[in-house]
Amino acid sequence: METTRDLYIALARRYAFADLGALAPGERIAEVCEFGQRLMSLDAEDFAADAKAVPAGLRRQARACHMPQTPREQPRGALESLRPAYELLLEVIAIRWHRRELSPMIAAVHIAAEYLPLLAFEPHLGHAGDPARWPAGLSAPGSRFGVIGDRECDHTKSEQSATNRTLRVAGEPAEGWRAYFDRQHSQVAGALAVCIATCRNPCTAMDWIAPEPRADLHVRARTALAFADTPLVRLRHAAPVGHGFGVPSPEEVLDAWERSRAVLDKNPVGAAATKDDDFPLPGLPSLFSAVADAPLAPATLLDGVSRHIVGLLEQ
Repeated sequence: METTRDLYIALARRYAFADLGALAPGERIAEVCEFGQRLMSLDAEDFAADAKAVPAGLRRQARACHMPQTPREQPRGALESLRPAYELLLEVIAIRWHRRELSPMIAAVHIAAEYLPLLAFEPHLGHAGDPARWPAGLSAPGSRFGVIGDRECDHTKSEQSATNRTLRVAGEPAEGWRAYFDRQHSQVAGALAVCIATCRNPCTAMDWIAPEPRADLHVRARTALAFADTPLVRLRHAAPVGHGFGVPSPEEVLDAWERSRAVLDKNPVGAAATKDDDFPLPGLPSLFSAVADAPLAPATLLDGVSRHIVGLLEQ
């Protein structure tokens, strides 16, 4: 017969941190479970919580995915590089798939789609879209970036508002900074991709990037925009059914991904999605790597949290 400890270990190995934390087999384990659940929930505001029961190495990995809560907070976490955050997203997507938690899985895919253009821009910016460090070239003479009401600009009204805000938000109080990230930063990501990839009337906003790397960025950013419009990402916007929302089945998710791969296979970056691997959505890590122009793989952060909890339970 299973003992209570066996049950706790099984929960830890299934990444059921919320359930295990509710049972609270000791304050240390409850604290680690809270840390793990924040990561599973992609609560990037609180990744940097000072959880003393969590090993320093795991806290350090989490801080790399943390979104700074003030304009001057150090270290810059996910504003320094989005690559650790995307590796965490891949780990969360895989875990949600294996747990058959498909709604939160698709929500994680949707988050990845929203910020994917910033992953493409990172090698050129030298950071991951930090509003405190935008290049001066974005506001060079002749640039329409952040100019509200300019009818020659291909940005929507909401994108114009967001880009205008991003150029000055680093000088705002912490409350304004957090409100900007809650509502507008993802729109800035999309607006940057429009500038480099789809604008029908280009201005000088992208002239700070030399022609050859700009051509490469054009392909990667265009693929990022295409990913956001794939059947897989559109599952997030499924129509209401009855009194709730339709939850896709595993078969529907895989079908949507196969159709998405076919849509993306139009250039060397999009073709990366057709690579077969052992990821639940085959080729997704390769696609993110191609857009980032850097190798990305699922993180082992949540696995480390799970192993640490098991170790505490076995003491």
